[in-house]
Amino acid sequence: MTANAPETKIVDTRKVACNGDDDVLGHPRVYLTIGENGETICPYCDKHFILQGGPADTAK
Repeated sequence: MTANAPETKIVDTRKVACNGDDDVLGHPRVYLTIGENGETICPYCDKHFILQGGPADTAK
């Protein structure tokens, strides 16, 4: 059995909210701000948020 890699989500705003999953297995909702590096990681579930067109977006 292998652990699932944390999800990466491309977003178009610097303010994001994360609650893990959308069901009862999630975590408390947290609000995160993407910094100048163009990315942030949720402290609960390690979901990786990347700002579209930002420095961390390799698909530019």
